[in-house]
Parts: sequence; structure tokens; C-alpha cells
Amino acid sequence: MIDPDKILGKMIARRESTYRTEDCILYALGLGFGADPIDPDQLRFTYEKNIQTLPTMSLVLGYPGFWLKEPQYEVDWQKVLHAEEELIIHNPLPPAGTMIGETYVDAVVDRGANKGAFIYTRKEVRSESDGKLFATVNSNTLARADGGCGGSSKRRVRSIQIPNRKPDDICILPTIPQQALLYRLCGDMNPLHADPEIAKSGGFERPILHGRSTMGVAQHAVLKTCCAYDPGRIKSISLRFSAPFLPGETLRTEIWGNGEDIYFRSLANERDVVVLNNGHVKLKNK
Repeated sequence: MIDPDKILGKMIARRESTYRTEDCILYALGLGFGADPIDPDQLRFTYEKNIQTLPTMSLVLGYPGFWLKEPQYEVDWQKVLHAEEELIIHNPLPPAGTMIGETYVDAVVDRGANKGAFIYTRKEVRSESDGKLFATVNSNTLARADGGCGGSSKRRVRSIQIPNRKPDDICILPTIPQQALLYRLCGDMNPLHADPEIAKSGGFERPILHGRSTMGVAQHAVLKTCCAYDPGRIKSISLRFSAPFLPGETLRTEIWGNGEDIYFRSLANERDVVVLNNGHVKLKNK
């Protein structure tokens, strides 16, 4: 069981990521961009000519790895799930460069015995050359088997609520059966997303798609529906992971627009199950 005193307030990882245009393309492909290989809007991210970077690529740069699996943290790593994510864009990423990601543990919230614990982390993505801040990533992980660890009892509450009315737009995007295997090449090698036996031991019928990959598909929906595929318009994106999404399923994203504020939720279309909820995107003015 995790010991909050060992990790609270500490930098648990400092990672350097040198990436090329090819890595930007791989990342976009890992989110399903290029499903229509002659779509000029998707080619902005999958073809090196005048390539643009996706805002959520900061999620994988300087990624700390699956640090909860390391023995010193004493976490039952097979039973952890991504609960929430917030990405704040400070500056657009160049199509190549070297970034440093520093990840800190900000809080451990004990939900009680048999209820798990929330682990809140913050990653800052900065330029290796001058320290310029490009993005802040705030993550919440649910360690399902670590309740009773003795951390704080007060959970951080997100105030985002989607409107209680019919969505203004719906965007349906496919994923491919091997999408989790492809996305792993961007740096998140959690075996839960590749090994059928580990997935079963965690309570899943088969490997599930990475939450951040599902988040990236929802980002695609917002870019397509609200931004005319202009990645520079996105200032921040946040959401709650509410259910597993399986590679090969279709993501149906319901969108509510309100000026600079976009609200969304995403469902596994074949099962009609909400997999991303309480989504919010802050946009820059046109």
C-alpha cells in the first residue's frame, strides 16, 4: 500500500524528450488521425509538409513512465486507473525539439478502506534550452487497491458540468483494434494496454485503450467541429475518465458550444457508454 509521506511534494521524475517531426506524425497516427489519408485537414498532422503539432502531444513529452509500478511506491499497480486529466497550453509546441518534463506529487487522497486512493500529479513541460514553459499537465490516478493509506480525506472537486440539454454537435470518429499497441510507442508502456493476461488480472476482458489516447480522439472531435482543425485555438482541455474504452470501438463525442467555452462528453458508440465526462475546452478567440 502506498505511503503518502514518501511521495507528497516530491518530484518523482525528471525526463528529457528529444522529438522529431516523425514523432509528431506517430503521435497523431496513435490517435487515429489519418483515418482518411487524403483529408487535407488530417494531413496537417500526419504529413511533414507544413506539419503542425497537436496540443495534447505535451501529455507524452517528458512522460514519467509507469512510475506507480516501481516497487518503492508499494502500489497495487495492476489496479490503478486514470481518473481525471487537465492540460494547460502555455505555448504551442514546435514540430521538433527537446523538452524536459518534471513530475510532482501534489496530493494523495484516501477514500477509505476498499475504496481506493486518488493520487494527484503535476507535470511541467519546459524547453531544455531556455526553460520556457510549454504546458502543465494535472493528472488524477485512482489506485483502487490502496484505500486506507492515510492520505488526506478531502478530494479536489472539479466544477465543470456539461449542459443539461441536447448537444449542439455530435462528432463520430473511429479507432482501430491495434490503436493501443500503436499509441504505446509514444511512451506509455503500461502493459494493461497490451497484455491480455494483465488486463484480465485488473478486471478487464481485454486490453483497454489508454485514457490519454481516448482524450486525444476527443480532442480531434473538438478540433474538427469547433476549430476548423486549428490547434492554436486550444488553450486548455480537461475531463474525467468515467469508463474504459476499447481499441476498435467508435467514439461519439457530444459537444456544447458557448463562445470560448466548449463542453463535451464522449461515448463508446457501440455500447452507448459514457467513457469521458465533464469535458471542457477553453478556446482562444478567432
